[in-house]
Amino acid sequence: MHGYSRLGSSARTSSSSSPPSSPRFRHGRNKLSGGCAGGRSSKQTSAVERVVYVFVSAVFRRRGVLLLAPVLYISLMLLYMGSVGFDVVNLKHSVVGVVVHNSKHRTAMAPGSVYRSPQVFEKLWPLMEAESNGSRVNALMTAWNSTRRQGWKPCVDKSISTTELPKSNGFLIIEANGGLNQQRLSICDAVAVAGLLNATLVIPIFHLNSVWRDSSKFGDIFDEDFFIYALKNHVNVVRELPEDILQQFDNNISKIVNLRVKGWSSPTYYLQKVLPKLVQMGAVRIAPFSNRLAQEVPSNVQWLRCLANYEALRFSGPIRRLAENMVDRMVKNSSQSGGKYVSVHLRFEEDMVAFSCCEYDGGEEEKREMDIARERSWRGKFRRRGRVIRPSANRVDGKCPLTPLEVGMLLRGMGFDNNTSVYVAAGKIYKAEKYMAPLKQMFPRLEAKDTLATPEELAPFKGHSSRLAAIDYTVCLHSEVFVTTQGGNFPHFLMGHRRYFYGGHAKTIKPDKRKLALLFDRPDIRWEDFSRPMQDMLRHSDHKGFELKKPSGSLYTFPMPDCMCKLAEARSESSNTTRLA
Repeated sequence: MHGYSRLGSSARTSSSSSPPSSPRFRHGRNKLSGGCAGGRSSKQTSAVERVVYVFVSAVFRRRGVLLLAPVLYISLMLLYMGSVGFDVVNLKHSVVGVVVHNSKHRTAMAPGSVYRSPQVFEKLWPLMEAESNGSRVNALMTAWNSTRRQGWKPCVDKSISTTELPKSNGFLIIEANGGLNQQRLSICDAVAVAGLLNATLVIPIFHLNSVWRDSSKFGDIFDEDFFIYALKNHVNVVRELPEDILQQFDNNISKIVNLRVKGWSSPTYYLQKVLPKLVQMGAVRIAPFSNRLAQEVPSNVQWLRCLANYEALRFSGPIRRLAENMVDRMVKNSSQSGGKYVSVHLRFEEDMVAFSCCEYDGGEEEKREMDIARERSWRGKFRRRGRVIRPSANRVDGKCPLTPLEVGMLLRGMGFDNNTSVYVAAGKIYKAEKYMAPLKQMFPRLEAKDTLATPEELAPFKGHSSRLAAIDYTVCLHSEVFVTTQGGNFPHFLMGHRRYFYGGHAKTIKPDKRKLALLFDRPDIRWEDFSRPMQDMLRHSDHKGFELKKPSGSLYTFPMPDCMCKLAEARSESSNTTRLA
């Protein structure tokens, strides 16, 4: 027997169990074109040519063009081999490979495949300094073009309702894993599923992740009381299972049936598969719960996601108080720019550098340290048979984490001068003394958690990566400009929050790392040729600041139009008023 779903029948109309997969490019087979054209006298035709002609004609008549294709291909390769030499060499694990080289026995590296940023900096640094001493306006004051602002405002209804929620169908227990924002995603999706199933949500359990190594519970990171209060008119939330329910499972939560829900499951799946179990047993678990709800769901389900993420989830009191103090300090330190500052999400921790499989300028010592780091965090994953690590290809493809030096050059090229206050949100930077020095040289007003807060203030959060990430998140949220350098949940959620709070504009710089790889690989580049594409990237980021959610997109990054309403601006000479469209 199916239970009652408060969100009505509209959620049942979703016919697929998951959103459409990303489009894939399929390459068709190459077809042979018609052969040679040109006249030939019958008297000159030899007997051999006649035999060949008959054979080819027979093949084509029998539609055997695919049988002929390999023969032609091999013939062309043999012709080409006259100018190319082949050596056969033994690779690791006794795999035989072929190395192709030219007549001079040299292999040219692809542009952008080598880390040459220090040489570029050495060439450009005097020019950066000369520009800072000029009369150019700091880009911090002009980064975002106000004429592009389209006018959006949050429209999540937070009004208090006197209508009581219907009787619950049972208790929903979920386990959130990953880092801060992966947990956040699981929590918000759980609220949406609980509303869909008319279930009572138990405060989510946080799984101890082997990479993040943070034992924090929900109440250590988020304001538990506020979360329950903000949702009370829409979804029932309790801190723990009632005693009578727990006794039905011998006081052991692990004995509650764990439903293995597939990733990106549709509302229809939950109503048809999960709801009957919930009604029958009174409580169900879904663990893990990461990405277990489709992106594209009916508007009433999306609305619950909006409410949870942008209104109900706020950080715990200790995190909030310290983060707000740090924001105040950044504003005071930025008095020369009207209290405006830049925040950068810098992903150059040892684990991130190791996972990227990119090479920098540390030589054999760096390679050895990266091998150790990969084995420590991802035991054996990078040593599997057939796995090939291509650092150069990763760099050309824009997959390498930007170094602090590269971030500094990016910002200076865009026009942010040395008076700009910059906050760096990061974990422990790999070889920080070496790599952070040039960033500090370019931006003397550089701050991070360890410089902006005292050791005593940070002491309660040390050893808890998610709590420290929450502090970084808050300081970045209030910056005039946010720079993302490597993707991930942190910048995606932050961009959504910034759009929600800043009238729909993300105020975020998202650099084109493929272009950067090419520019950072030119030690002889002129300053004008370097700064021009950087300023183009800034303008592009401004243009992309307003972006609506696509069908397969996430409202955690693109809150418009699900969580925000557009404003129509009515302007006249005598007044400047804004009304809701």
